[in-house]
Amino acid sequence: MSDESAPSTAPPRTHVPRGVAMVGLAGSMFLVVLDTSMVNLAGRTIREGLGLTAAELTVVVDAYLVALAGLLLLGGRLADVLGGKRVFLAGTAVYVAASALCASAADGAVLTAGRVGQGIGAALLMPAALSLVLALYASPAERTRAMGVWGVLAGAGSLVGVVLGGTLTDLAGWPSVFWTPVPFGIAGAALVWWSAPEVPGRRGVFDAPGAIAITLGVSALALGLVFAGGSGWDRPLALGGLAVGAACLAAFVAIERRSAHPLVPLGVFTRTAVVKANAVMLLTGATLTSLFYLLPLYQQEGLGMSPTEAGLAQLPIAGTIIAGSGAAPLLAKALGLDRALSVGLAGLLLGFVWLVLDPTESGFSASLLGAFLLIGTGLGLGFVNAVSMAVRDSAEGESGLLSGLVNAAQQLGGAVGVAAIAGIALGAAGAHGDLSYTAAFLGQTAFIAFALALSFIPKARERSGPAVPSAR
Repeated sequence: MSDESAPSTAPPRTHVPRGVAMVGLAGSMFLVVLDTSMVNLAGRTIREGLGLTAAELTVVVDAYLVALAGLLLLGGRLADVLGGKRVFLAGTAVYVAASALCASAADGAVLTAGRVGQGIGAALLMPAALSLVLALYASPAERTRAMGVWGVLAGAGSLVGVVLGGTLTDLAGWPSVFWTPVPFGIAGAALVWWSAPEVPGRRGVFDAPGAIAITLGVSALALGLVFAGGSGWDRPLALGGLAVGAACLAAFVAIERRSAHPLVPLGVFTRTAVVKANAVMLLTGATLTSLFYLLPLYQQEGLGMSPTEAGLAQLPIAGTIIAGSGAAPLLAKALGLDRALSVGLAGLLLGFVWLVLDPTESGFSASLLGAFLLIGTGLGLGFVNAVSMAVRDSAEGESGLLSGLVNAAQQLGGAVGVAAIAGIALGAAGAHGDLSYTAAFLGQTAFIAFALALSFIPKARERSGPAVPSAR
């Protein structure tokens, strides 16, 4: 790793304001969210264009999520070991190349392969970007504000994505939603290369056995859930995936206990804030991802909207995600992170209850608008405060780990949520591969109710004082 100081590195960036680097790094999250939002709006057109069933479309969506969830912890640790900047640039290159493959896909198999590539690229760039942000902003207060900016730009990606996704699909066809990230990704990588500081990696032996075990475990578990949701829990692929996943995760724990340089030091799970934040992210990730997969289908098939109309109707959600993300640091400062997180999740739960009871039969309505406003605000508040809780107190050399962990929880939740909620919707609808959207929204409501209950878990109590030194 001596090449960190080699002459080949870019010119010194001490005169570049860190806000410039922040724009480039948060822009990576904008890019990923933008593309995800656009793909969701194009889902029905992709299904029709490639002749996919509802279950096959679910596999295309989950292929990305499984790759992302399975590799995020590895990506986070690579950022710590190799340096966040080089991992970020490598991940962006993979993501851009995979996007081009998706755009040129002529069948479901090639599209699925491209989506796997996008997941691999995102698994590298997302935790690396967040680790670089944490290096730019060292104090807890600065990090909380930075997470607010991060959330605002992620919400902006959703805002732009729902408009572009529907419009581009109507005007230029579904491949256009995959071509769009290519120039954005190239421009963002160039900006980060120029402006972001070099953060040397940590010396030491990389935990290859742990990396292999956790990657296989999370991937197999997510795939097992995908097959279970699409084909039934008694299918060999579902049972095999779940069994292999459980065995690999058990092996991972055993490996980490004995490793001198663990991929995930198990001591992080003794921190109440880290465990609570990651559990909440798992459940809200399951809800968010399954919602934005199924909502455009519901709007187009159930309410008779075009892709453009469906995208425009989702603007209130995207706009309030931005507003909620921007307000999250202020709410956390006023109430504390724990209470602020609960407030956001309570608003989100109310929005889903409203959505379940919504009487709209076609088009858009004031009632649907009310549900969307609550859902967007709750998502913005909940996500930003959960991420802040998970990474705020990261020690030197573990920012990539904790950012990878919280992102992995969100994306694993997304993979599980899409499989589980789609399975519920397919099962409730019965024959012909239709979807019961009411059943899907009820399942999502249950996820958020559970997340809200977890958010009330108190901080480590004062009586545990003797254990505090070990958490330094």
